[in-house]
Amino acid sequence: MDKQPSSLGHWGLGLAGLASLLLGWWLGVHLLAGDGLAMRFSPEATFSSLAELLGRGELYEHIGVSLKRIVLGLLLALLVGVPLGLLVGSYRHLEAATTPAFQFLRMISPLSWMPVVVMLMGVGDQPIYFLLAFAALWPILLNTAAGVRQLDPRWLQLSRSLSATRWETLCKVILPGVVGHVLTGVRLAIGILWIVLVPCEMLGVSAGLGYFILDTRDRLAYSELMAMVLLIGALGFALDAMARSLHRRWAHA
Repeated sequence: MDKQPSSLGHWGLGLAGLASLLLGWWLGVHLLAGDGLAMRFSPEATFSSLAELLGRGELYEHIGVSLKRIVLGLLLALLVGVPLGLLVGSYRHLEAATTPAFQFLRMISPLSWMPVVVMLMGVGDQPIYFLLAFAALWPILLNTAAGVRQLDPRWLQLSRSLSATRWETLCKVILPGVVGHVLTGVRLAIGILWIVLVPCEMLGVSAGLGYFILDTRDRLAYSELMAMVLLIGALGFALDAMARSLHRRWAHA
């Protein structure tokens, strides 16, 4: 059985993997550079455009708009998903009645709803918030319900023996017991939201990372387009790292 790498070795392996990815990108572009078009997507051109974009205030406005949409979509999903998850996890009959419907809805891509939502809500931020909340709802709801089902029955029995009210049991026993599962759902939801966000921001809005990608395409600024792709990946990686750090801190608290 392989030994677990040290912290320094772990980081070294990760950097080596990223370096391999960069090398594969460079080789792929230069092998396909016969007509010169592929060179517009080269690492050299991309990093040059990225450095230029990072010097513009306009870019940070688009990042701020996108992050705001992520946060609001996640908050809406939490407001709906956590209470529903608590109910579903607490009542077996409700779980049996809702699980097929929830699993059916969960398997529908949020992007499939885009034409319907645009027809009902028009273009702008409202359909984006709906689609993001719909995408983030399921991991939060299902993980919350799983957390309730995995609570130690002795905790609930002790709560009843102390004549705790339902509200006290919820606040002192159930919610603290499911926080880890909710955070797991939040981490999964962030990954889904970040994937869904970019196509959602192509719904006729005038700001956001998805809009900016369309703008670079329309201007034929291919190196900027690739720079935006890299930036989206880096921001998504940072958001996931923050969620993992929050989960680890809670687990070791």
